[in-house]
Amino acid sequence: MVTAAPPQPVRPAPVPRAPAVRHLGPNWYACVMGTSIVGTAGAGLPWRVPGLRVLCTSLWALSLVMLVVLLAARSLHWRHHGDRARAHLLDPGAAPFYGCLSMALLAVGGGTLAVGRDWIGLPAAVALDAVLFTAGTAVGLAAAVAVPYLMAVRHRIEPGQASPVWLLPLVAPMVSAAVGPALVPHLPAGQPRATLLLACVAMFGLSLLATLVTLPVVFGRLLTGGPLPLALTPSLFLVLGPLGQSTTAAGRFADAAPGVVSAPYATGFGVLAVLYGVPVMGFALMWLCLAGAHVVRARRRGMGFSMTWWSFTFPVGTCVTGAEALAQRTGLAVYGALAAALFALLVAAWAVAAVRTARGLVSGALLAGPRPAAGALRPATARTT
Repeated sequence: MVTAAPPQPVRPAPVPRAPAVRHLGPNWYACVMGTSIVGTAGAGLPWRVPGLRVLCTSLWALSLVMLVVLLAARSLHWRHHGDRARAHLLDPGAAPFYGCLSMALLAVGGGTLAVGRDWIGLPAAVALDAVLFTAGTAVGLAAAVAVPYLMAVRHRIEPGQASPVWLLPLVAPMVSAAVGPALVPHLPAGQPRATLLLACVAMFGLSLLATLVTLPVVFGRLLTGGPLPLALTPSLFLVLGPLGQSTTAAGRFADAAPGVVSAPYATGFGVLAVLYGVPVMGFALMWLCLAGAHVVRARRRGMGFSMTWWSFTFPVGTCVTGAEALAQRTGLAVYGALAAALFALLVAAWAVAAVRTARGLVSGALLAGPRPAAGALRPATARTT
C-alpha cells in the first residue's frame, strides 16, 4: 500500500522590500538640478532685490536635502530592485538620465559656494563643494563614455528615435567646467590652480564637441520625423543646457584666469567669453522660441504632466547664468534684462513643476509602475548579442 506524501505547505510569495522606490528612475535627479539652479541663478542677477538672497539660499538648502533623500532612495532601489536598475541601463530611453546624477551633485556643489556659504560658512562650503565637485565630475565623465558605449553595443535604436535626452550624459562635463573655476582660488597658487582651470577647459571641449556631433542628429530627426511624442516634447528644452552652460563656463574661465595662467592666455579667456558667448546665446534664444512653440502645440493636443516638465528648469537656468556672465563681461544692460526675464520664466517653470510633482508624490501616481496598453507588447530595447 502506497502512502500519499503529506502536502507541502504553500509558502507565501516574498513581499518585495522598499516597493515605493521600485520605479524610482535616475530622471528624478532633475528635481535637484532644477531646484538648485534657481538659487544659483537668482544670486547672480545684476540687480539686488531685498530678500532674494535669502530665498536663493533657502532653495539651495532644499536642493541639498532633496539630494540626500534621493541618494538614499536610489541606494535602496539598487539594493532591492537591481533588476529594474539594470533594465534602466539597457533602455535607450532611460540610460541617458544617469547623467542627471552627476549634474545634481555638481549643481548643489556649485550652489554651496554661490549662496550656501551664507549659512554654513566659507570653509565648510569649500569642503562640501570640493567633495560634490569631485564626485559629480567622476560620475559625469564615466556617464559621458559609458552611455554612448551602451547605445552603440547594447541598445537597439531605430533611426527615428533620436531624442534631446541623448545630450544629458554629454552635458555633464560642461557643468563641471562651469562649476570648477569657483574652486580655483581656494587651491594653492601655481600648479594646482592652473591644473584645475585647464582641466575645466578640457571638459568644456569634451562636452562641446560631443554636443556638436549629437545635436545635428536630434535637429535632423525633428525636421524629418515630425514632432516628438507629446510626453517627450518638454525634452526639447534640454538643448538649452549645453548652450547656456558653455556660455556660463566661458565667462567663469575669464573670471578665474588672471593670476593663474600667463597674461596672453588670461586675456584670451576674456575675449573668448564674449566672442563665444554672444552667438551661442543668440542660438539659445532661437531654440527657446522653437521649443516653446512645440510645447504650446503639444499642450493644446493634451500633453499632461510628467517628470519631463523638469526640463523647463535647469536648462533655462543655465541660460540665466550665461546671460549674467555676458552682462558682466560686456556691460550691456540688455543682457541684464535678458537674465531677469529668463529668471522670471525659470521661477514660474520651477513652481509649476514642483507643485505638480508634490501632488503626484502624495497621490502615488508618479511612483506607480508603467501601465502598458491593452494587448500591446513592450518593444525590445536592448540587443541580445
